[in-house]
Amino acid sequence: MKTSLITIVLLLTINLAKAQLQPVFDAKEYAALLSLAFYSSSIPDSATRAKTNDPYRMEYRSPEVGLLNRWTLYLRNDNIAVIDLRGTIAQATSWLANFYAAMIPAIGSIQLNDSTKFDYQLANDPKAAVHVGWTVALGHLAPDIEQKINYYYSQKKVTQFLIFGHSQGGALAFLLRSWLEYERQKGKIPNDVLFKTYCSAAPKPGNMYYAYDFDFINRGGWQYTVVNAADWVPESPFSIQTIQGFNPTNPLRHAKEILKKQKFLVRFVGNMVYGKLERKPRKAQRKFEKYLGKKVYKLAIRKALPQLKEPQYVHDNNFMRAGTPIILMPDEYYRSKFPESDTNNFVHHMFQPYYYLLNKYYRVN
Repeated sequence: MKTSLITIVLLLTINLAKAQLQPVFDAKEYAALLSLAFYSSSIPDSATRAKTNDPYRMEYRSPEVGLLNRWTLYLRNDNIAVIDLRGTIAQATSWLANFYAAMIPAIGSIQLNDSTKFDYQLANDPKAAVHVGWTVALGHLAPDIEQKINYYYSQKKVTQFLIFGHSQGGALAFLLRSWLEYERQKGKIPNDVLFKTYCSAAPKPGNMYYAYDFDFINRGGWQYTVVNAADWVPESPFSIQTIQGFNPTNPLRHAKEILKKQKFLVRFVGNMVYGKLERKPRKAQRKFEKYLGKKVYKLAIRKALPQLKEPQYVHDNNFMRAGTPIILMPDEYYRSKFPESDTNNFVHHMFQPYYYLLNKYYRVN
């Protein structure tokens, strides 16, 4: 009996020491990561923070690279690591990553400077496309992150990683998770590394085919995108869907061929209507590509990153949300506590509104 009791205690101790991340939305886990992003501590209240041991310990903070991008590594109780990707900061160069909003293929390479080329795969579908500015940012961050993952795996036996980002950091978290998945498939990261991702207040990272791929590789509850329904940032960038972006079997892609077989009046009216419906979205997409791709690169990106070679853009602006949504819905009291403001565009975007709604619906404190 005594031996059995000792065995049970030992097994419980081992299981606690090897606590696994779970494929569920863990509101307290998300709250801690949100606090880390804003305060570099998982304890948001400063008075409590001063007298409480934080289970998350900062291990590494990268230098600023690329378009003023940075990431931080934390350890939670020594066996779970956190990769925290910083969001936009109040400098023009940091905002450039957001405004450089044309699309590029989700599989390709970017010449970051004269000596560095970033080869990337962010999806398996050749139709998938992603936001160019955030992919450039990822290119400056990803090799360092991969090196740290492999170091902590081999030297400290860390096999579980939480990926987190708020705002622009959330967009980068989408792309980083995708990149790490395909790096693992290429044998550059051990197969038994476990990733769980929270994209908080994140804008849309890529087109529909990228979103499909992202949701597929995270199937089973390993990714969550948390949105305050009053926040405008997750609504961006603009989405423009053209017929060229549809799957090949979509009848609208073959409308002209179908109309050729119709009677004259049907063919005449059909071609006229089809032309108007098809032409305007296509023209709008090309304008967005011109101004948020080529012009932004020429006027600003080239100054911030003079050795970056302009990538080839995809004729697509059908930005889509990705990930399992966790919606934080404002109520009447929230609206009085965080009223709309003409002088504060981020009244619904920062820590306090997200934490208030999270606590209202999930009771995290």
